[in-house]
Amino acid sequence: MNTLTDRYLAATLRSVPAQRRDEIATELRASIGDMIDDRTSGGADVATAEREVLTELGNPDLLAARYADRRLQLLGPTYYLIWWRLMKLLLSLIPAIVGTIVAIVEVAEGKGFGAIGPGIVAAMQTGVQIAFWLTLTFVLIDRFQPTVDLPDWTVDQLPDVPAHRDISLVETIASVVMLLVTIAYLPLQHYRSWVRDTDGDNIPVLEPALWSFWLPALIVVLAASVVFEIVKYRVGRWTWPLYGTKALLNLAFSVPVVWLALNDRLLNPALGERLAWLADADNRNTLGATIAVGVAVIMVWDLVDTALKTRRQAV
Repeated sequence: MNTLTDRYLAATLRSVPAQRRDEIATELRASIGDMIDDRTSGGADVATAEREVLTELGNPDLLAARYADRRLQLLGPTYYLIWWRLMKLLLSLIPAIVGTIVAIVEVAEGKGFGAIGPGIVAAMQTGVQIAFWLTLTFVLIDRFQPTVDLPDWTVDQLPDVPAHRDISLVETIASVVMLLVTIAYLPLQHYRSWVRDTDGDNIPVLEPALWSFWLPALIVVLAASVVFEIVKYRVGRWTWPLYGTKALLNLAFSVPVVWLALNDRLLNPALGERLAWLADADNRNTLGATIAVGVAVIMVWDLVDTALKTRRQAV
């Protein structure tokens, strides 16, 4: 026979342990028969009653899971919160660190601007690997050790109510956008700047030889600064560890720029072909000194201002 009941039983039994199939088949067939009899005794048609009963019992795979005492979920509530907290922590730190290290190594090997791509790819691959292996680990623990004596939650674990978010979303977005625009401009000026030679070809503003190391290194520092801004917003206020990180990033960007400017290695010498005043060495030195002083003043002002904010907010 191939009735709806037979088909329902077959669909249910294929997902239950073999040693229990006969027992479950007998019990389930009897239950279905009784439920059909209840409906037909009230005047319902047998075929209609059978369809209504099976619809009420629901998906046979769900019914089989209940018979087999099998959970239909990847990760249960016992470990979910621990898994989620650890996932957020690792993904917020490790991929960025790995990507930055790979980019620095690529720059050291002379890859120049091409170091950015491998760094991004390495960060993405690291994120995927972390998500996969961490989830797999917790799934296996949940399957083979579903009950564990975890510390009970107490009111002492409640965090303090944040009095005020000292770092706004608007401020963070503005900083991130400025950093991304700067990152985009560095390669863009090499191909499309506002200066053209007599043949109409583009003249890069910055010294093209810097692509062998310095410009990729500065891009890596700017990318790390983007990550820093996001982390800073998540923390919500300035702390001394954040201030230390900010100082290192500022120095990592400003010191090379100042050194390059003072040594007449920042701007493209070819600019003198179109800008006559740059052809004079004294003018170039004056411009380099102006750039160096400006960068240094901005860096010092930023660090002093940030130190004052940190002192107020870290209390």
